[in-house]
Amino acid sequence: MTAAPAPVYDLKGLKCPLPVLRTRRRLADMASGGVLSIETTDPLAVIDIPHFCSENGHQLLHSEKTEDGHRFIIRRG
Repeated sequence: MTAAPAPVYDLKGLKCPLPVLRTRRRLADMASGGVLSIETTDPLAVIDIPHFCSENGHQLLHSEKTEDGHRFIIRRG
């Protein structure tokens, strides 16, 4: 049995601080241990999202550059 893929939260086109604020709200509605994939075009997200995760007890599982931005996979703490 394989795990279901993480839901994708498309935050493309949003500028700082909106990607972090919307991620915070979305994670708050999820159960602890839930996994969420974030996609963003904000260049500051590569700093903001990892910082948000470490400050709020979430685990950044994966971060990668995409063709038009970045993708982050986060496990809710």
